[in-house]
Amino acid sequence: MSQRKIFLVLVAISTVSLLLHHGGHLSWTMEAFHLGCPSIQSHPSVGLKPKHTNVVFLKTHKTASTTMQNMLFRFAERHNLTAALPVQACSHQFCYPRSFTSHFVHPHTLPPNIITSHMRFNRAELQRLMPNDTIYVTILREPGLMFESLFSYYNQHCQSFKRVPNGSLEAFLQEPWRYYRPDEKDSMYARNSLTFDLGGDKDRPTTDVAYARSFVAEVDRVFSLVLIAEHFDESLVLLRRLLSWDLDDVLYFKLNMRTPSSKRSLTPGLPAKIRAWNSLDARLYDHFNASLWRQLSALGVACVAREVRLLRQAQERLMRSCFGERTPLRSAAQIKNKDLRPWQPSGKVDIVGYDLPLNLSSGFSSQAQDLCLKLILPEIQFTRVLLRSQSLRYRRLHQLRPQPPAHTLQQPGRTGLPRHRSPQPAAAPAAPGTRPTSRPAAGSQTTRSGSRSSSVQAS
Repeated sequence: MSQRKIFLVLVAISTVSLLLHHGGHLSWTMEAFHLGCPSIQSHPSVGLKPKHTNVVFLKTHKTASTTMQNMLFRFAERHNLTAALPVQACSHQFCYPRSFTSHFVHPHTLPPNIITSHMRFNRAELQRLMPNDTIYVTILREPGLMFESLFSYYNQHCQSFKRVPNGSLEAFLQEPWRYYRPDEKDSMYARNSLTFDLGGDKDRPTTDVAYARSFVAEVDRVFSLVLIAEHFDESLVLLRRLLSWDLDDVLYFKLNMRTPSSKRSLTPGLPAKIRAWNSLDARLYDHFNASLWRQLSALGVACVAREVRLLRQAQERLMRSCFGERTPLRSAAQIKNKDLRPWQPSGKVDIVGYDLPLNLSSGFSSQAQDLCLKLILPEIQFTRVLLRSQSLRYRRLHQLRPQPPAHTLQQPGRTGLPRHRSPQPAAAPAAPGTRPTSRPAAGSQTTRSGSRSSSVQAS
């Protein structure tokens, strides 16, 4: 046999072996390649770009952000990363609505790779806490749908909503200043909630167009990707490429959803009134929704559709493996396991969750059982579980470290939080209502620069 034939036989054997070894992981890559899609890994391999593991996800309200948070919590666990979690005094959020500070972070979750719990964005503090190559991501939702959800969800907590007769959204929007108090507790839910979460001034006059434009531009500079809730799966296509993650890393089950009876349809004219009352949020959404579709168009419609289909097929298989053929969603009252019951904001709103089958352990590995459990674990419970596991890891790590001799005096020094890097000079945190002006350090990936390819155009 000639050397050429021997070489071809070896190539054929190697190819078959590779296909058998990687199985379904390569099917996605081959399909994408067939369409001429830009290359992206579906399975880790030597020579491919490593996964990006330092991520800030700004969790906004009523935007499918709990589903994203669950995805990031699971990614942190699976890759033995540290997710920053709040101190006990802050509950499961970083003392929201106060502006974020590193003092809100539990010491056993430092230094972090990922941060994803609710906060009011403070860029300077996050830059001090996170590594230089951290990528910033957030999510927005169409203002009309989001405000209806906020009004329903926080109706018994936000005084601006609570004082409206008969809990009428129409009545509130007819005369919002009659019920709204800008400085009142929880007022951030009643106007420009997205703007507030992003660190902006929710009550800046609508006529201040210069502020609105500069604020949107600042968010565009800081965040490498802004997901859109109405196009969640398409947004994940871009997220995978940005972070070089596997398909398995972005699988999810929807969390923190209301029952259909807890939702109300918007009557004609209400969406326009909502946009006018939340004009800053509307400007943010319009800008980043257009930006998302420009990026997706640059990838190619067929390519994006193929990725979305593969994602949904993988999720359907995962749903069947965890729940069989039965309908998994349950109202909170029907969920027997209290550790799986989502938080209910009031008796007027019913949040659905999941209950695992009693026979889940039959034929399932412990790893598969754990995945099914973590996919449906509500936010508060997952935060507790993750804090417990990270605290145990922290204690083990510090027990293994050699202790200084008893007679050695500790040199006086400044106490502070563990950091990934030496502190960089930074401007003071922006006061509420002002736009942050500090710039990231040279080489930092906290901005869009370097995170988008030439085929993905900024808006």
